[in-house]
Amino acid sequence: MSELNPKTKFIFITGGVVSSLGKGLASASLASILQCRGFKVRLRKLDPYLNVDPGTMSPFQHGEVFVTDDGTEADLDLGHYERFSGVSAKRSDSTTTGKIYQKVIDKERHGDYLGSTIQVIPHVTNEIKNFIVSDLEDEDFVLCEIGGTVGDIEGQPYLEAIRQLAYDLGRERTMFLHLTLLPYIPTAGELKTKPTQHSVKKLQEYGIQPDMLLCRSQMPIPENERKKIALFCNIKESNVIQALDVSNIYQVPLAYSKEGMDKAVCDHFKLHCPDADLSRWEKIVETLKAPEGEVKIAVVGKYVKLLEAYKSLGEALTHGGIANKYKVRIKWIDAEDLERGEVDTILSDVSGILVPGGFGSRGTAGKIAAVKYAREHKIPFLGICFGMQMAVIETMRNVLGIQNANTTELDENCEAVVGLMTEWDKDGAKQIRHKDGDLGGTMRLGAYEAVLKSGSKVAEVYGCEHISERHRHRYEVNIKYKDQLEKGGMIISGTSPDGKLPEIVERPDHPWFIGVQFHPELKSKPFAPHPLFVEFIKASIKQSRLV
Repeated sequence: MSELNPKTKFIFITGGVVSSLGKGLASASLASILQCRGFKVRLRKLDPYLNVDPGTMSPFQHGEVFVTDDGTEADLDLGHYERFSGVSAKRSDSTTTGKIYQKVIDKERHGDYLGSTIQVIPHVTNEIKNFIVSDLEDEDFVLCEIGGTVGDIEGQPYLEAIRQLAYDLGRERTMFLHLTLLPYIPTAGELKTKPTQHSVKKLQEYGIQPDMLLCRSQMPIPENERKKIALFCNIKESNVIQALDVSNIYQVPLAYSKEGMDKAVCDHFKLHCPDADLSRWEKIVETLKAPEGEVKIAVVGKYVKLLEAYKSLGEALTHGGIANKYKVRIKWIDAEDLERGEVDTILSDVSGILVPGGFGSRGTAGKIAAVKYAREHKIPFLGICFGMQMAVIETMRNVLGIQNANTTELDENCEAVVGLMTEWDKDGAKQIRHKDGDLGGTMRLGAYEAVLKSGSKVAEVYGCEHISERHRHRYEVNIKYKDQLEKGGMIISGTSPDGKLPEIVERPDHPWFIGVQFHPELKSKPFAPHPLFVEFIKASIKQSRLV
């Protein structure tokens, strides 16, 4: 294993009973309240699925793909980690079984194992352990979330790896936190502890004794049930933490701290530290509970049947509302609904329109219809990634009259205003891709710099002329259409440093109309809202007062 700072301690977060209990949110919240006690934290996600990353998964199956500065396509839980802790995630903070096995097989082919028979133990488990302890500096706590639930066949190597790591490092440097469900049975009129007991027993079968239980519940856990859980799960009663439902996720750190979660962690590691300063979270929650008003924003997407596909986007809009002391009510609109007509009826009650990213032809006409409505009715508009491309195509078609203007993603024989990008520069090196190459990890991914046009709306929004934002796309607006777009009232107000790739477009003839090729939502945080969302919401609030 790598040389470790002796002060670094590890907290392993597992889940049982059912999925979707909120391990990612629990990990992020615990990290944030440990920060409020003055500790330095790092968060990591270990996903047991065989995909190398979620980049080629359907949003309907996996939800959002979160992208880091260094271009890693990762689970949406990394978005929770960043939003709650402010610590930028890296490639070394996300792994999958696909990545682990890929490394093991590459080493075997290279001869690194000196002819050994390759097995799950020790070769796969050693690779998992190496991931957990690699690329660390002076962190006080490393929180590692294991995806899935205890008992999943895919997760067994991970449980064995963290069991071994606790043995290697010593129990004084490790802690196991297990998240379970306490279901309420209305006919019995009580919470049932048996699912939690069975989940813990299953974990114990793998040689892991949890040190803390985080119990999701619809109602407070009675003292008798808490005692029963502690007794049958072999755990301190004070370490049975109830996790009640809250009205918004930013209440979770406050709720967990009130239940004594961070104190229990400090007690486990015998740490003496000041109480948590939770004023940052208290201020955010206070704003959410008592806003000065409400504004309705339309999000016209193609994955709205699973809102997890737009997790960061929804949160970034909330952050823009927090900055303006307004509640943002999102009207999720399936782009295909706009293709069936009645665009005016569907969009008439909103004060801002956002068209997000996406892939494929489904819903394209609806997104273009939304852009047209925003342009003609002077409604504040924000287009992101594919949404920016649709804004460009809408101008070419409906303002300039070039009806076959399109993207080659959808039509190879069009007026290719948007086309496949086959090469670009990344950190001084040329990246080359081919049309028929692999889909996974072959997009323009991660942070790229952009230069903003002096005097533009977007330069005013950012307050500077050089920015860095995260990308995830294969197709680019063709810079050769710059002059034509300007004739149609749209300017390219941000480009790559070499001037070849349009990064931002806007309409000077419109109160607030901006399209960006990148994903600003990925960098927004409740205590540091992204300026594009702050200003978009501000413009939408102004629009709402005009109605």
